[in-house]
Amino acid sequence: MSASLRIALAQFDFPVGAVERNAARIEALIAEARDEYGADVVLFPELAISGYPPEDLLMRPSFLAACHAALERIAAGVHGIVAVVGWPESAGSVLYNAASVLRDGRVEATYRKRELPNYAVFDERRYFEVDPDGAPCVFEARGVPVGVVICEDLWFAEPLAETVRAGAHLVLVPNASPFERGKHAQRDALLAERTRESGAALAYLNVVGGQDSLVFDGASVVADADGTVHPAAAAFTDQWLVVDYDPQARRFAPVQWIDDGDESMDALAWRAVVRGIRDYCGKNGFSRAWLGLSGGIDSSLVLALAVDALGAENVTAVRLPSRYTAELSNDLAAEQCAALGVRLETVPIEPAFQGFLQALGPLFADRPADTTEENLQSRARGAILMALANKFGGLLLTTGNKSEYAVGYATIYGDMCGGYAPLKDLYKTEVFGLARWRNTVGGAPVIPPAVIARPPTAELRANQTDQDSLPPYDVLDGILRRHVDQEQSREEIVAAGYDAAVVDKVLRLVRVSEWKRHQAAPGPKVSRRAFGRERRYPISSGFGG
Repeated sequence: MSASLRIALAQFDFPVGAVERNAARIEALIAEARDEYGADVVLFPELAISGYPPEDLLMRPSFLAACHAALERIAAGVHGIVAVVGWPESAGSVLYNAASVLRDGRVEATYRKRELPNYAVFDERRYFEVDPDGAPCVFEARGVPVGVVICEDLWFAEPLAETVRAGAHLVLVPNASPFERGKHAQRDALLAERTRESGAALAYLNVVGGQDSLVFDGASVVADADGTVHPAAAAFTDQWLVVDYDPQARRFAPVQWIDDGDESMDALAWRAVVRGIRDYCGKNGFSRAWLGLSGGIDSSLVLALAVDALGAENVTAVRLPSRYTAELSNDLAAEQCAALGVRLETVPIEPAFQGFLQALGPLFADRPADTTEENLQSRARGAILMALANKFGGLLLTTGNKSEYAVGYATIYGDMCGGYAPLKDLYKTEVFGLARWRNTVGGAPVIPPAVIARPPTAELRANQTDQDSLPPYDVLDGILRRHVDQEQSREEIVAAGYDAAVVDKVLRLVRVSEWKRHQAAPGPKVSRRAFGRERRYPISSGFGG
């Protein structure tokens, strides 16, 4: 058995659908792992050739054929190293989530994923099948027996146990596991448990990058056979991770491994949203972003995130004052743009608002003003912002948060206008917390402290605050976390100490706002229960609990 085995883990982004680019990158990375790092084995993430999740691209025969051709081409160039590459394997009418072992110019073996997740954001059973005759995959590299399991397989004891029974001392685990707050601790506990019970060392590689509403954090990790879990690699960072594996001790020693300097909840959430903005823009052909800047907490936070993601020179903020806009709001918007070096434009909405009122006047004449007129102001802003993005190019970022989307405190075709919603999975209390955290790192505050201190307001009527219409945000978010994230019933929430009338109001608002959420822009998932692909409720429903 070899004195040591060098393993290179390719923690990089492999965009969905970019089969030719992914294949070319994999070929180049295989050569780099061999020639620059002296690796014996190089591991790529789950479905690296197709990107994850490829969704209904997997229903296109031409896409599957392209993936197969890419794998064959990659395999033909593998010499002097063993590569393990994830791809969608089509076998007649059956499709498998597979990882193939490539060596000496050919496909030596292929492992087919056994546990197909079909919960939360995952739909793997829609596309893939489990091979009823599937066997463990174990190959030798410099005399070391190495096994392969894929992502969800690790969360069940048997796939790893069977791989170890087949002779593996070291098991490689390619993953495509999206980020969510608190997930790292759960994963590390699992790795410690699996290594101790199996006696095998584990190398866990996760993909990195934003894909629509998902953000993959990387944060790859290795665990020795005795249960020692090494520090995770830096999250949301494309990097080579290189380790030497001692087959006698079944332990890893880092050769090139950048740890995460700050794994706090706020630090990871900030980097998740920044990566989400950057990759959503980049993968959809946008180099610039626009947003309406009100001087309030939500738009101020989105501006700071956008600057971190794209650079100040690629972000334009627009003030859209109305007859109800306070001078403080205008001043705070200008203060933040000056501090960040962001271009600021100002377009008053009064002419557009008056145009709406005049056009609708004959029909509205005998009715008092109400939320209709408030929403017209928001829609005037939305139309102006979309016009600017259309005329000059760039992606409009919308600034609503999870609390607002939950209860419908947002105007469809108004402040919900935009192509990406950075705060969509952050409750209002989390927005405040993230703003405070960001002001403590990197020098001068990026969000004016007065923005954080002032009461939230939509400024659509005189002396308006959010709390005119909603419970205090700590109460609202407490109810929403229980109902949305934890699926608690009305009775359970009331039993937890919340006022029954307030609970009834909030739950009713959540129910009747489903139609708005179905039309909302995508935004990065950071919680365990995000609106969109993870929480899929019917718009029309008679269930009230």
